[in-house]
Amino acid sequence: MSSASGVNVQDECLEAFQDLKLKKKYKYLLYKLDDENKSIILEEAAEESTYDNFITVLTSKGPRYAVYDFDYEKPGEGQRNKIAFYSWTPDDSKIKEKMLYASSKEAIRRRLVGVAIEIQGTDLSEVSYEAVLEKASRSN
Repeated sequence: MSSASGVNVQDECLEAFQDLKLKKKYKYLLYKLDDENKSIILEEAAEESTYDNFITVLTSKGPRYAVYDFDYEKPGEGQRNKIAFYSWTPDDSKIKEKMLYASSKEAIRRRLVGVAIEIQGTDLSEVSYEAVLEKASRSN
């Protein structure tokens, strides 16, 4: 299945997502467009990571998509976790990159069944732990 931009999602992306979701094998997954901008590929799958480390990796490489198994405490209800999808397109990205990532996002997002929250970030404040915690706490 391809997106409005004609980009396809590699099977490896979906297999890794199932391993994160069902087997808790990974803490986060990092996706990017391949060099020809024709496919979304898995760039990194980390079995362990702190949130700060994940954000450092996500925000250091230009536009990316990511999935993070977000753990948090809900007052009075204990420890929770939600799968969060990130669309990271830094403000200083080239216009062509921004357009390509925006038009390709739905190709992968639509296929990641089980994502509870979606985060779009262009700067660090939008992907901070506090910003994601607020979104996670609001959703069911």
